[in-house]
Amino acid sequence: MREAIQFTFIALGIIAIITCTVIWPVYGFSILGVLIFGIGIYDLFQKEHSILRNFPVLGHMRFLLEMIGPELHQYFVESDTDGKPIDRNHRTYVYGRAKLGKETHPFGTELNVEEENFKWMKHSIYPTPMLAEPPRVLIGGPDCKQQYSASLFNISAMSFGALSKNAVMALNLGAKAGNFFHDTGEGGISEYHLKGGDLVYEVGTGYFGCRTDDGNFSPEKFKEKAALPSVKMIEIKISQGAKPGHGGVLPAVKNNDEIAEIRGIKPHIDVISPPGHTAFSDAEGLLRFVKQMRDLSDGKPIGFKLCIGSKQEFIDICEKMLETGIKPDFITVDGSEGGTGAAPIDFTNYVGMPWEKGLVFVVDTLNGFDLKKDIKVITATKIFTAFDIFKALSIGADVCNSARGMMLALGCIQALKCDTNKCPTGITTHNPSLVRGLVVEDKWKRVQNYHARTLNSFLELFAAAGCKTLSDLNRSYIFKQIETDIKCYEEIYPPVFEGQFLQKSSL
Repeated sequence: MREAIQFTFIALGIIAIITCTVIWPVYGFSILGVLIFGIGIYDLFQKEHSILRNFPVLGHMRFLLEMIGPELHQYFVESDTDGKPIDRNHRTYVYGRAKLGKETHPFGTELNVEEENFKWMKHSIYPTPMLAEPPRVLIGGPDCKQQYSASLFNISAMSFGALSKNAVMALNLGAKAGNFFHDTGEGGISEYHLKGGDLVYEVGTGYFGCRTDDGNFSPEKFKEKAALPSVKMIEIKISQGAKPGHGGVLPAVKNNDEIAEIRGIKPHIDVISPPGHTAFSDAEGLLRFVKQMRDLSDGKPIGFKLCIGSKQEFIDICEKMLETGIKPDFITVDGSEGGTGAAPIDFTNYVGMPWEKGLVFVVDTLNGFDLKKDIKVITATKIFTAFDIFKALSIGADVCNSARGMMLALGCIQALKCDTNKCPTGITTHNPSLVRGLVVEDKWKRVQNYHARTLNSFLELFAAAGCKTLSDLNRSYIFKQIETDIKCYEEIYPPVFEGQFLQKSSL
């Protein structure tokens, strides 16, 4: 109601001003006066806003400024390095690569290299020749029949529902052209995902696209989806970094008839996925579900995604892997600073382990139980730059995904309207008049460009470090400023060696 009044006030005011200055000056001023008087009377007697009752007409300025506050802050207040959740430097980095702009920066770094937690990598005075092609990672353990060769950099989970059909098509076409995978997100597989790009089919707690009428997992529907040639891997979403312990959220305004049909739900209602799965409730149940999915998919790689909360729960999963012999082919590690289209603010701000510590813990625990050799670790949280990829792989990840980076490549301006259906760039809206602004034929090329240029920069860093193979990377390559001291990640996070925990338990 408030926004409607504000926009009406603005529109009518502009019309009145144009009228009074161009067409009929005398009558125009009269119309303007009547409009202002009418708004003032309404403000005096309405009961919703104290400001407007006490300051009729003028009080609207407060709401107008509040409405454009994020834009004012982003464009006129914040510096290049302090914007949240993504600063201008990182946005410019992605835009430049997506548009094939210049890749150089003049006059030196703008970062404060002496600030707490500043990170950098070591280089070698004997750099190696740059690799001709980015290396790929083979995903699939001993029980996998259809291993998949993955790019080091891919599209993280974003569903049709959270994103528009044009955004999904552009992402998938970009993935096809660049030979990297596109995670569907938990909203199921739509026709817009089937443009030729490799898919990771994510199955969340709502089992969208493979659910029974009562909302439980449907093996029959899952088998049908998993058999699609585009589906290369399947990911069980246990939790998402931006809202761990809480199900996915699709506001009613974005849940149209088409999206509801794909998901197997009612349209035009808020869709909040259950916080947990009904198909399993403990570590052994999760692993049995992994095996069931592997069997139903004829041996495609199966993994799960989570943000670490209780360390003991992940340790329990590892112990059950040893006990049952059932292992996922990959584990995707998200962090609490991960992105989302919509989430309760307390979950976004205060639930879950941050990305770096979560990734270190998962890698070390898998190594400690001698499981890492069979399980690839994928990671996704604020992965934007070549250095982000280098750091993640040095910590112990095998593959990196990016969601917000790919959105920026599509043209996202960080308007922070993802949950309103009013995204001005057509990425996170289903309003046809806004979706049309995202031209698929142009944007998929930007997604491909961003991917290719970022990996090329990674290869340059890789060579500068003196590395020849991915196995050369370790935590000794990354450094962090800690107060007045400098420590490498190998000192901060001493690596756990293969089978170390098993040796301790046998003593």
